[in-house]
Amino acid sequence: MPKIKELTEQIDKLRLSMIKIKVGKSYSDQEVVVASQDLDAVLDMYQVMLMEKANKD
Repeated sequence: MPKIKELTEQIDKLRLSMIKIKVGKSYSDQEVVVASQDLDAVLDMYQVMLMEKANKD
């Protein structure tokens, strides 16, 4: 499983990518939806890692 730092870097890249893809398109555009889902998946992994880390401390 990726480290938290790697996930935050991936989140930043996916967020910027989604912003670029969104320009001139609606939120329901298929390309925007896919980019959003990709970002959501990584955000979910990040949240799980943070919760697991909090439970260990």
